[in-house]
Amino acid sequence: MIVELFDISDAERMSRALAIRLRVFVEEQGVPPDEEVDTHDRDDPDAVHALALDATGRATGAGRYYVAEAGTAQIGRMAVLAEARGLGVGQALLTALVGEARRRGLERAHLHAQLHAHQFYRKAGFSDDGETLWDAGILHQPMTLHLTGP
Repeated sequence: MIVELFDISDAERMSRALAIRLRVFVEEQGVPPDEEVDTHDRDDPDAVHALALDATGRATGAGRYYVAEAGTAQIGRMAVLAEARGLGVGQALLTALVGEARRRGLERAHLHAQLHAHQFYRKAGFSDDGETLWDAGILHQPMTLHLTGP
């Protein structure tokens, strides 16, 4: 598996990533399309997007982060196609995004985990950071991972 990192100027990869996200979030989970695609997909040249490719080059997962506040990577839009779940795609995406945030000198990564994915992020080192919240009709747990220090 390969994870490619890119920005919004890469129209081909953005199209592939958005197709995965729309399939997972809009078609499977019922998120309104206008809530799924936002300014970080259209107008944020600093947002870092990720696309996971299987051995045949087929895109199987997507994710992104943007700098939400000084020193914080806001990770989100992590989506893996149903037929690729359980194969390490999510872990590969998360590792690539966290690694890039570290490489760029960011101090922490923050995300809102859907409750069914909470343990996935805990295993990756994220800790709960506040009370659960609703986003697009889905309950999420805010979580943080410190990228610097011991």
